[in-house]
Amino acid sequence: MSSFDRFDNWPASALQAADRAFAALTVDPAPLTLDCAALLAAAGTSAAGTSGTSAVGAAGASPAGPAGADGTDAAGPAGTTPCAPAGGAGIPPDAGTDLDVPAGAVPLPALRDWLMAHPTAYTVRDTVWRELIRRARDGEPEWVIAAVGMAMPALVAMAGQLAAGFRGESVDIDSEILTGFLEGLRRRVDPAKDAPHASLCGCAFRAGWDLRTAGREYEVVADIEYAEATSRLPRAPYGHVDLLVYRAQALGILDAEDVEPYIAVRLGHRTPQLVAEAHQINVDVLRMRLHRADARLAEALAGGVLTGVASPEARAALGKRQQQRAARRAGKAARHLASTAGTPPVAAAAA
Repeated sequence: MSSFDRFDNWPASALQAADRAFAALTVDPAPLTLDCAALLAAAGTSAAGTSGTSAVGAAGASPAGPAGADGTDAAGPAGTTPCAPAGGAGIPPDAGTDLDVPAGAVPLPALRDWLMAHPTAYTVRDTVWRELIRRARDGEPEWVIAAVGMAMPALVAMAGQLAAGFRGESVDIDSEILTGFLEGLRRRVDPAKDAPHASLCGCAFRAGWDLRTAGREYEVVADIEYAEATSRLPRAPYGHVDLLVYRAQALGILDAEDVEPYIAVRLGHRTPQLVAEAHQINVDVLRMRLHRADARLAEALAGGVLTGVASPEARAALGKRQQQRAARRAGKAARHLASTAGTPPVAAAAA
């Protein structure tokens, strides 16, 4: 942006484009100018004394908080300081006195610098901004750009404030700020009331603030699949249920011979009779094993063993229980084999 800007490396945006357009209108051969002394004389006022307006900064100063469209103060977001109330409260008694008002036609950049250097020149500032609003509303497009350029330091400052911590694109906030300012410039702000510049900045600030807070009712999460809801899938990397079953096998919650039947019946929804026949298991035995596996998985999920990091103690306890199940199954298999072969179970087990 131009040399007056206090922010380096500002991204390309609507504000940057407006600033460049303003700079093009303020160079030779015919730069835009205003005669402050003549405007003050025509208004029947002088530079001495205050206008009783609220203590808002000069044309380029950043407002402490947004002002209403009627020139009154409006509360900004948390942490902002509202402007001083109307009627001169908080204004030094000698504010605005003995000011060296520029004489003759003054280029707008120089006039903006003067207003920024005299933040208590309320009468001069209000007179200048009433003239800017009048010319912009008279259908002169160059004065619309001139009004934006005169307020550019304040607009850039509030854009930086609103963009801090914003999850979207900062250029969107810049566009909203410029749109709100132009809306106030065209029709919303009453130039006959005090502090028209503060009112314009208030329109711009509220437009940017509305965009910033538009999505606050939504909570941004890393992956919506794992967001809190009525039901919740395991945390990554266990996004697929098959992987959860294999993790249960690795931890000893499920036995190796039960993994494939469990996936086929519980996840693949295959008929238990067909799965039992394929694995050469009695169908009632298969149903009992799946029922017990369901109970162990539910217990592990409730305890966070499958979705978190299992401690060494938890792994040891699960491994011990798996060994006990394996011993029981081996004993049952030996007794079944002995009964079918006509051998006493004890002898078969000993063998």
